[in-house]
Amino acid sequence: MPPKPQGVTQQATTTTGGRTLSTQGTTKRHLVRRLSQLYIGLALYGASSALLVQAGLGLEPWNVLHQGLAERTGLTIGVVSIIVGAAVLLLWIPLRQRPGLGTVSNVFVVGIAMDGTLALAPEAHTLAVQIPLLLAGILLNGVATGLYIAARFGPGPRDGLMTGLHLRTGRSIRLMRTAVEIVVVVTGFALGGTVGVGTLLYAVSIGPLAQLFLRVFAVPSASDGSAVVATGQPRRAILRP
Repeated sequence: MPPKPQGVTQQATTTTGGRTLSTQGTTKRHLVRRLSQLYIGLALYGASSALLVQAGLGLEPWNVLHQGLAERTGLTIGVVSIIVGAAVLLLWIPLRQRPGLGTVSNVFVVGIAMDGTLALAPEAHTLAVQIPLLLAGILLNGVATGLYIAARFGPGPRDGLMTGLHLRTGRSIRLMRTAVEIVVVVTGFALGGTVGVGTLLYAVSIGPLAQLFLRVFAVPSASDGSAVVATGQPRRAILRP
């Protein structure tokens, strides 16, 4: 067999090298996009929770607990959120859940963003201000949920608690979520957390909103450019950090 012309060999090598560099560049851009979505999503989640606090018409279940504990301890709701998130994360150990970057980041970023937004957001004393704040908070929460879940860096600590209970007990995720959140809301309300029309509106709207924004912010695969969302999403998503 006659040897291949040298020019052809060099061209093939150059082509292969170009593809490698192109693949590396695509992988880096893919990672940068996922990281950006994760941290922007978590920050917006904290900001959206702060808007619901300022609206004063009812909070999402876990923040009812956080607010109640904040009332009792004198700590800010963001600090309480961090402490509770860390405590819940410890419960992953017996449940044999494995945290990801998003899980650990969630514990800190959401609480910090919540306190920062509360320091800047206007106080609401009339329905003319409270209702827009409530609606903006719920919508922004849906956007934030789609961003951080679609980044695929692991569930939030509270999500992992519920999925861990599901795996250990064999009960459905829906049942575990409902049971945990009933306990959380009742405990938070007893401690002074705000339960109201906003709590109900959040409960019925966050699912559809998160489903929508999970698709909007789905991250294309680094290998083939197809849009994908985290395994088990969005059907089995808990939809909460």
